[in-house]
Amino acid sequence: METYYLTVFEKNGEKLLDESFQAPTEKEAKDIAEKKLAEKDLTNKTHRCTSSSGKLVVFGR
Repeated sequence: METYYLTVFEKNGEKLLDESFQAPTEKEAKDIAEKKLAEKDLTNKTHRCTSSSGKLVVFGR
């Protein structure tokens, strides 16, 4: 399993969320990240999910 990092920002640069999680595939990591964003009502905020190797999996602005 690989570690992924989900970060959400306010427009002023303040971090609203900064957490890591593990997923077996990039597709599952994308699904987990999108689910977490929806659960925390952060879908409309600037966000990114990256793999431990630095690959961008999800990005929204």
